[in-house]
Amino acid sequence: MLIDLRSDTVTQPTPEMRRAMAEAEVGDDVFGEDPTINRLEAMAAERMGKQAAIFVPSGTMANLVALLTHCRRGDEMILGDLSHTFLYEAGGAAALGGIHPRPLATAADGTLDLQAIEDAIRPDDVHFPITRLVCLENTHNRCGGAVLASEYLGQVGELVRRKGLKLHIDGARIFNAACALEVPAHVLAAPADSIAFCLSKALCAPVGSLLCGSTEFIAGARRIRKQVGGGMRQAGILAAAGIVALETMPDRLADDHRRARVLAQGLGALRGLEIETPEPASNMVYFRLAPSAPLDAAGLRERLRAERVLIHEVGPRRVRLVLHYWIDDRALEAVLTAFARALNGST
Repeated sequence: MLIDLRSDTVTQPTPEMRRAMAEAEVGDDVFGEDPTINRLEAMAAERMGKQAAIFVPSGTMANLVALLTHCRRGDEMILGDLSHTFLYEAGGAAALGGIHPRPLATAADGTLDLQAIEDAIRPDDVHFPITRLVCLENTHNRCGGAVLASEYLGQVGELVRRKGLKLHIDGARIFNAACALEVPAHVLAAPADSIAFCLSKALCAPVGSLLCGSTEFIAGARRIRKQVGGGMRQAGILAAAGIVALETMPDRLADDHRRARVLAQGLGALRGLEIETPEPASNMVYFRLAPSAPLDAAGLRERLRAERVLIHEVGPRRVRLVLHYWIDDRALEAVLTAFARALNGST
């Protein structure tokens, strides 16, 4: 059996999810007639403390729909230079929405400096695009799964409101952040005009994300979803797994966080590894291969594959590992053994 640490997107649906999918009551969602999707959207809105929600195929589409709903062509959005939206969503906001990105330096803890945000807001001048939106990411992938605290989010929200802008949170793993901070997810979502979260990452469902906001905002988002091809008809089969995910997965995320800490500690004891996240905030462990290590990230990946462990390199000597539902304590022991063998060249 493979032990897959490449991402929490690799998770398979649980047996309970498969049963719910097989038995799901469905209808045409584009007509608003799929009862299972309607139930999921109501649950998502309630969990985020928002008026409404919309089900979309992916986190990338959820962010794209949010940006296209908030902004007009030629508007500018402020976001981090290490954010998922800026790095990994194929430039969709610019390509499809004509939205101008204004990237700011991302701090190691995943935040954007408040003064830098304020300074980046354009004055009312015909030479400049109109600043319309600020985007944050919580948890922050490229910053080692860093968690943005509710106090910081509130400060950004206050700044955005004072300046007449909107705030979108890419909360793909917002339930991980809520678990780490021991607060309800709606507390972290409260300052945002919109928030997106994934069902298919830490929550273990096979497909789908939710975008949440006001009733008026989601009405606009529904039109944009149709424009970008996100109307899925009888997708209650997918939403059924999402309902199980919301009901059963958030409370167990602490197990993933605990195992991430155990993994970081175990890897830290091995020669040749420099652990970037010795105390992981959530379910990710980042490390670098030291100059003294006998191989680079690609070489380590191939040696570990021979041990039936899959990893994902994010640079020539940098690796991200992600814990999830299908990695238990026994698998964790096997991973540490495989790393020791790979680094010693004994595979």
